[in-house]
Amino acid sequence: MDESGAVIFAPPPLPLAALGVLEAPLQAWLAGVLLTIALAASGHAILYKRDSRSSAIWVILIWILPLAGSVLYLLLGINRVERRAGRLRRRHRRWTGTTAVANFPTRLPESPPWDGLQRLLDRVAGRPLTAGNALEILDGGAVAYPAMLAAIESAERSIGLASYIFDGAGIGQDFVAALARARTRGVAVRVLIDDFDVRFTRGGAAPALRASGVTVGVFNPPLIPARWSAIHLRNHRKILIVDGCTGFTGGLNIDARYWRPDAPAAAGGDLHARLRGPAVAQLAEVFAEDWHFATGESLRGEAWFPAPYPIGTTPLRGIAAGPDERGDRLRWVLQGALHAAQRRVRIVSPYFLPDAPLIAALSAAALRGVEVDVILPARGDLPHVDWAVRANLWQVLEGGCRVWFQPEPFDHTKLLVVDDVWFLLGSANWDARSLRLNFEFVLEGFDPRIGAALGAAAESRRQRSRPVTAERLAGRSLPAKLRDGVARLFLPYL
Repeated sequence: MDESGAVIFAPPPLPLAALGVLEAPLQAWLAGVLLTIALAASGHAILYKRDSRSSAIWVILIWILPLAGSVLYLLLGINRVERRAGRLRRRHRRWTGTTAVANFPTRLPESPPWDGLQRLLDRVAGRPLTAGNALEILDGGAVAYPAMLAAIESAERSIGLASYIFDGAGIGQDFVAALARARTRGVAVRVLIDDFDVRFTRGGAAPALRASGVTVGVFNPPLIPARWSAIHLRNHRKILIVDGCTGFTGGLNIDARYWRPDAPAAAGGDLHARLRGPAVAQLAEVFAEDWHFATGESLRGEAWFPAPYPIGTTPLRGIAAGPDERGDRLRWVLQGALHAAQRRVRIVSPYFLPDAPLIAALSAAALRGVEVDVILPARGDLPHVDWAVRANLWQVLEGGCRVWFQPEPFDHTKLLVVDDVWFLLGSANWDARSLRLNFEFVLEGFDPRIGAALGAAAESRRQRSRPVTAERLAGRSLPAKLRDGVARLFLPYL
């Protein structure tokens, strides 16, 4: 009874012994459920993760935080993209019939290193080496952007454009306007942008493109529940195809940082290429597969895939790599090229974080007497990557490679040239993200004339760079070494 006289009913308390009897089975049941989930998640990581370090990190996380770690692994650690993308890719190739490029196969010169490299690439690249191509190197945005805009203005039937970053300001405005004019002329225009740029970059071009009536696809938006597990898998490819006949690819995003008419010397560096010939169909095929993956729309017919025809003399092959492909395709390409080198290897990369197998291949080439030059930016655009790079460089220096730091402005070029005849250029970096997580596209070719030009482009960068020595790296302060070493711990995810 309370102060007002009302009767208050309260059930009698349960005996402590009874409460314990109820709690103990519940606790045991919950512990059993958590143990089962943790065992299943860690078992899956052990069986299916390719990288042992990644597997170990996941297993540790799962057992430190059994529920949270298992949920994170379920959302982020399981690659569901490979199966779905593989199914769509096979279906799309049946629809487009783009295997017509097989009518222009070719082989490298009969010599041990190149014959062995071609056998490797024929087995892992997924597409044939094609004859009859014309390739033009476009070094820098001041050269590449006008060429790309001119191609867009000349389009009569179709334009397919994929870019990891599509800035809506500066040069991006010119691209938006050119694409809008093409659409007005009746050209079928499709623009694919990675969701990271659309969602997290201020001033991106997607709103302006949509406002002008251009069809925009967003690659892998993570807020779709079915794709939560692939939130960290980004489309890093840079591809432009006009009328199915002219293609552009390389490392260049559509970004005002690489276009400075007011101050050309302050523009960032990068490398792109324009190509014509049968290999253009390979660029178009990769773009169409990505577009279908992102939007469900199939691009087919003569507007997108005209009959290929020879127009030059350069053997080229497009190589698509990513988490939707089985095996370490890009790693095999890099290792095969390093093993084929006889005289000189030139590497230009903005993010150079090779793992142990690639470091071993680089060192083996240097120890065989091959000159291996690695040209990196002295100051990159991602400080934590710079720190990890410095903590990792001693290994390639110890193996006999030469490393160079290129002064500002930041150079985004991604290039590998072997013996000034074989080359690889495109969107891929020498890091775990490009090797395992990103969707990348690279172009490999064999041509002494173009190889020499690319070698000269790398050499010009080396000549304005300063050498990096083991002594200079060892002379860093202790706080800097600790900072760099901590950054290097995350190498499998940078």
